[in-house]
Amino acid sequence: MTARIKNFPGVSLSEKDFEEGKILFVHDELKADYAWDTGIGIGAYLAGLKRGVILGVRCGHCRKIVVPPRTVCEWCFHPMDEYVPVKDTGMVNTFSLCYVTWDVKRITEPEIPAVIALDGASALSETSVIMGGIMHKLGEVEPKQVKIGTRVQAVWKPESEREGAITDILYFKPI
Repeated sequence: MTARIKNFPGVSLSEKDFEEGKILFVHDELKADYAWDTGIGIGAYLAGLKRGVILGVRCGHCRKIVVPPRTVCEWCFHPMDEYVPVKDTGMVNTFSLCYVTWDVKRITEPEIPAVIALDGASALSETSVIMGGIMHKLGEVEPKQVKIGTRVQAVWKPESEREGAITDILYFKPI
């Protein structure tokens, strides 16, 4: 079947048409207020951080403890709503020496982001030595001393300065 092409005659607009007011247009400033909802799991997690507690959530079906909390178990897909504190200690799972800041500026002393497997949280699998964890910075450590398996503990902001963010933990230091 052949499509029919219709001729739609039109008139081109010119700058002069705008200048003479022949064209109706409106200038407006966009007001784009928005709100961001952390959700139930992360909301509880952030509220815990403000109190100086790292919260996980336990699955009532498979008994795994997940940090940060989720509302559905990633292993057995059951709903989760039993929040439990985990320790603010753990083990370096992996790390990097970063000689460039987040805004792409070169630095001489590296920042050390690491994935910390927290004590009390579940491993990814029963037979795996690889564990999940939270990503955070390491501090109070020489870069050459950092190793996978290093035991670390959270260094918290003073209670009066906490705001319910992951930055309420300043960094993790070796113990």
